[in-house]
Amino acid sequence: MKTQLGVRVDPDIKELAQARAKDRGMDLGEYIARLVIEDADGLRRRGLDAAARFLDEHQALFDETEDQDVGRGTQGAHAA
Repeated sequence: MKTQLGVRVDPDIKELAQARAKDRGMDLGEYIARLVIEDADGLRRRGLDAAARFLDEHQALFDETEDQDVGRGTQGAHAA
């Protein structure tokens, strides 16, 4: 049995949530439930921690590549 939940969010947040749910092939309720479960399970935190470790280990390579691009006149955005 499911229960109904009412929340108030800014219109841009609603649109973003609906778009992300659609991207994942879910309805909005399923998407929000999945976010709560992932948060409770710590998956989001572990993923962010892994991304931070990756950038810590490889930022110099990204910076070196960007410096080479700038030297060629093709400036890009920093990876972090």
